[in-house]
Amino acid sequence: MKAPVIGIDLGTTFSCVAYLSGEQARVIPNLEGAMTTPSVVGFTAAGETLVGTMALRQAATNPERTLHAVKRLIGRKFEDKVVQAARKRLPYKLAAAANGDVVIDAAGRLITPQEVSALILGYLKACAEAYLGGEVADAVITVPAHFSEPQRQATKDAAVIAGLNVLRVINEPTAASLAFGLNRGANGTSAVFDMGGGTFDITLLEKSGGVFQVLATNGDSYLGGEDFDQRIVDWVLEALRKEQGVDLDGDTYARQRIREAAEKAKCELSFTAETEINLPFIASTASGSKHFRKELRRAVLEDLTRDLVDRAFPLVERTFAESKLRPSEIDSVLLVGGQTRMPLIRRRAAEFFGRKPSEGVNPEESVALGAAVQSGILESRFKDVVLLLDVTSQSLGIEIENDGFEKVIDKNTTIPTKRTKTFTTVENNQRLVRVHVVQGDGPRASDNVSLGMFDLLGLIAAPAGNAQIEVTFEIDANGLVKVTARDVLTGLEQQTAVHPSSGLSKQQVDGLAKQARAKSSRKKAHE
Repeated sequence: MKAPVIGIDLGTTFSCVAYLSGEQARVIPNLEGAMTTPSVVGFTAAGETLVGTMALRQAATNPERTLHAVKRLIGRKFEDKVVQAARKRLPYKLAAAANGDVVIDAAGRLITPQEVSALILGYLKACAEAYLGGEVADAVITVPAHFSEPQRQATKDAAVIAGLNVLRVINEPTAASLAFGLNRGANGTSAVFDMGGGTFDITLLEKSGGVFQVLATNGDSYLGGEDFDQRIVDWVLEALRKEQGVDLDGDTYARQRIREAAEKAKCELSFTAETEINLPFIASTASGSKHFRKELRRAVLEDLTRDLVDRAFPLVERTFAESKLRPSEIDSVLLVGGQTRMPLIRRRAAEFFGRKPSEGVNPEESVALGAAVQSGILESRFKDVVLLLDVTSQSLGIEIENDGFEKVIDKNTTIPTKRTKTFTTVENNQRLVRVHVVQGDGPRASDNVSLGMFDLLGLIAAPAGNAQIEVTFEIDANGLVKVTARDVLTGLEQQTAVHPSSGLSKQQVDGLAKQARAKSSRKKAHE
């Protein structure tokens, strides 16, 4: 009997795994019996590796070796402004790899975000195998819709290291819509407002005759629950400074305690009007021990975070403009991701869309359930759902002179697709054209993400502007990009499949996967 394919939502704060039982997607509980797993990895002083709840429990006493919110770092360079902002908040240290990528320094142990993510994915794989009673190899993995190709590739590499064969990488809002649409059955247009622990996505989709088609998508890869938590942390730190003269900026242990209390208070304020943050012995000064105990009201939290909520809605408006739809034309609104439990977000969404969001979706589980549904679509297991048509979340094009960026495939283009544009030379007697493939929507090439470059050689010497170079972009259903450059005059052609680097070479990924398999085998033999 073929082993089930699992669907995995690798989240910033929590992760979830699901599978298909017949035509019903079901969440797989973790080894502790919970439906979601904290996306946390910890290393003890004795060298033991902890994942999930066990890692989270020792975070306050071992903050520099407890790694959370790693999804925000994956596929990024150390000098990225997002990484530099994260350095000021995280209790663990970040460093630059030789190739410029970010690596984590966990109290002297250097580890890549891919390896940390692989530990989480490996744990979810083990949970699935324990629950299903057999080995699991194939998986559908979800990523934020606005993830760049290097971030997607880094996530795939993490899955390979964890011993998984990735059948498809799909966008998180699309997955949530699959889970909702399969249970709902009816045709119509949906808006998926997805704010989790680290990222925000807005996606508009249409279901018609068994076909799910993404119409438009937008997002912010650095906006989520972690930012809301940080506002409460800053509020506590400021109160300690003003009221007790205590500065905890350099105290990683105290700050970790405050972060945990902040997250707990934020969650409680989704269901109650006020809560108490109580942190005894949070600091020690010459005058004695210091304690923090203060009420936090929901109204205060909303004032502290209103600008974060405000950041989301211009993206929502832009998505509607790009899709040429109006909010009144939406049949259902889905709120996905744990941060959407916040009453302020739910109110703002209801006001914008002119209707209450659907209550038929579990924000924390729907993405993994949708990934499991996608596995069924790939295996043709459904009678009523036959196809998923996704879009490019960012534009693709090439660099032109003076740091210009010429788009060849616009964002929100349905994939698979193929587009061609004609370019020319910029210098007299130019014998070579360098094609620099770029992804993004910034006006300049340097504002966007470089996916790779190649050269078209052997052009006939001629005045600038005489040559005609056809550049063709082709994207398949898996999002694999192939770029071809052809000189119309000579027929010379050069093409390359664009495989964005995650920062790890194929040899490194394969080596890490081999190490993980050997470690797993030793553990099973010991058990």
